[in-house]
Amino acid sequence: MTTEDEHLPQDWERRSAALWAAIDTYGDEARFRAAVGELAAELPPGSAVADFERGCAYDSTGHPDRAVEHYRRALATGGLPGERRRRAVIQLASSLRNLGHPQEAVDLLTAELAAGSDHLDDAVRATLALALTGVGREREAVSVALTALAPHLPRYQRSMAAYARLLVE
Repeated sequence: MTTEDEHLPQDWERRSAALWAAIDTYGDEARFRAAVGELAAELPPGSAVADFERGCAYDSTGHPDRAVEHYRRALATGGLPGERRRRAVIQLASSLRNLGHPQEAVDLLTAELAAGSDHLDDAVRATLALALTGVGREREAVSVALTALAPHLPRYQRSMAAYARLLVE
């Protein structure tokens, strides 16, 4: 299966990155969402990348309820490139947790951790830790968070990883 990466207009990624870098300069959230919508409209109808970007814009401006539908559509196509696909899962799960559906978030993120590993693993774990608190699994949440944190510590990595394991054994 191919992703949309090779079908994006040549400078589209650069303009998208510039738009996101300027989010705080917009002041008006609706104006920012409109700018993202205009950029997304340059992509073909039914574009997973366009849905993902629209979802991000809603999420980033405090509308997780509107973001969820876009993330779900983007993921359903199977056409999202690697990092965007994983970000869509993380952001969908975060939105679901914020909307009172923490178990669905836990399920999505647990499956995502089992699906592979990359530089976004800690983001998956951090979001999973938050979702676990929403379903009353606080000890497991602390364990997941410590597991993500331990490799980044200047000392005590082994000890913290062991303590994280002991919390759930």
